[in-house]
Amino acid sequence: MTPSAHLDAVTELLRGALADPGTAWSLGTFGAIAEFMRDPDEPVQALADGRMGMATARGAIALIPNADLRPVAYETALALGWNHAVALCLPSEACAMSGRSVVTELGPDREAARAENREDVLFDLGLGLRAVDACVRTGDPDAVACLRAGVGRPLFDPANPIGPRLVAMSPHRIFLARIGRIEVYAPIPGPGGTSPEGPHTHVLPKLLRQGRTHAATTPIPAGLVPCAGLHPPHPYKDMLGQRIAFDVARLDAFRALLDRWGDPDWVAIKRGAPHMPDSPLSSRHAQGARRVAEIQARLRRGESNVPDLLLDENDGEADEA
Repeated sequence: MTPSAHLDAVTELLRGALADPGTAWSLGTFGAIAEFMRDPDEPVQALADGRMGMATARGAIALIPNADLRPVAYETALALGWNHAVALCLPSEACAMSGRSVVTELGPDREAARAENREDVLFDLGLGLRAVDACVRTGDPDAVACLRAGVGRPLFDPANPIGPRLVAMSPHRIFLARIGRIEVYAPIPGPGGTSPEGPHTHVLPKLLRQGRTHAATTPIPAGLVPCAGLHPPHPYKDMLGQRIAFDVARLDAFRALLDRWGDPDWVAIKRGAPHMPDSPLSSRHAQGARRVAEIQARLRRGESNVPDLLLDENDGEADEA
């Protein structure tokens, strides 16, 4: 396929996913991620600058596909079920962002999804990530002053004044990658709070210290780095992870994505091919492919209903480190 034809196919994939309110989006890395989702009846503002995406009152997504962008559809086995997604990857040599390790003021956010935010000040939190810049943005003078007081220091330095005030300030979180951005406007939950039912972010220092670009359970081909992902409707759970009646149409829809964008070795093993010794796919991922195929086959045959078959499932991916 020519680069132009590949870009056309990727653009078609992204446009279709953006048009579906049942598809959620993520942008980030292992331990730091922003998520965008919307309700079917939620008012949406189109982007006026040519980027693909949209803004709502709770957040925004803006995408800039290029010929290097490689979608990788995959499924990951859980203890008793599976997750699925399409990772939006770049070659390792093309994914790098700034890698700043201290809080840095970047000036007005001229690339903001909404025109009303383009004079607000953007600050890189300095997490030192490879493929993502995790930033915050605000137009509030007191918040700007606090963030400026922390410039030049690591975010998690006990002497940095930002940390104790970050939740109260709740600036917009802006996660940037070579292929676009996600913006989150909802307040940051306080200690013991839960993420809002909509766009939100997670920054988990314990996971960041591992220096991974993705969970070990995710079968990303060597040489590629996932920068973002789209998460189509799942066959047995909604966006909040709540059980729904098994939907075979959703399973078939994702199977079509696997056929088009999945790793050929992973797909072949899921369909019963042996794991060849010279395959770049790890034995762990091969085992996961077989586990996913088994449970999907049982659901298709109607051997069990979802609540019974997936009882006590942990939706966090097992042993992801």
